[in-house]
Amino acid sequence: MKKVGVFLLSVLLAAVMLSGCTKKDNSPETDAGSTETAAPDTEEKTGDSETGNSETGDTAAKELHHAQIDIKDYGVISVELDASEAPISVENFMKLANEGFYDGLTFHRIIKGFMMQGGDGGECANIKGEFKNNGVENNISHVRGVISMARANDYDSASSQFFIMHQDGTYLDGDYAAFGHVTEGMDIVDKICEEAVVTDNNGSVAPENQPVINTIKIID
Repeated sequence: MKKVGVFLLSVLLAAVMLSGCTKKDNSPETDAGSTETAAPDTEEKTGDSETGNSETGDTAAKELHHAQIDIKDYGVISVELDASEAPISVENFMKLANEGFYDGLTFHRIIKGFMMQGGDGGECANIKGEFKNNGVENNISHVRGVISMARANDYDSASSQFFIMHQDGTYLDGDYAAFGHVTEGMDIVDKICEEAVVTDNNGSVAPENQPVINTIKIID
């Protein structure tokens, strides 16, 4: 199990996390949700990293928020976002969702028994990595249903991409910024992970087979 955990962790690290707000063309007919990959030590960081984990405006005033991830042909996944543990990650996710950034993007990397990753759509400012090994206390464990920020090798390279755990992966604790959990719709996560047609051991999904995010709606 340890070898499997190390392998899956390296898979996640390999993805280049572009957080941005210059949205690229992600129509299904073109390059929907594709993700450039590079060795972590060769990735170039985009934007400026946020610092700290407490000064986050209105988000810090309310600890719990709720969102709905509407996925074409699958349905709605409801998530609870915990700003008491990861205020910067929550505020960033909410901001992008409210701007319509995620509309039409996809889940481009899916590994059954591990996670489904999406939200690759352009260049945005990077944010502070809210996890223990980056000097931030975060007590959300990467168990089934948890939503967390994807990143590259740099601890502060997360931006727009996120992943939802299909099964427990607690070896990610302390290295990735978990910021909430699924409250309804794990059956949809199961279905997507079980039906995914991948092209390699990294869980890459061809553009035409990537589940499309209709929209992410922030409820409160």
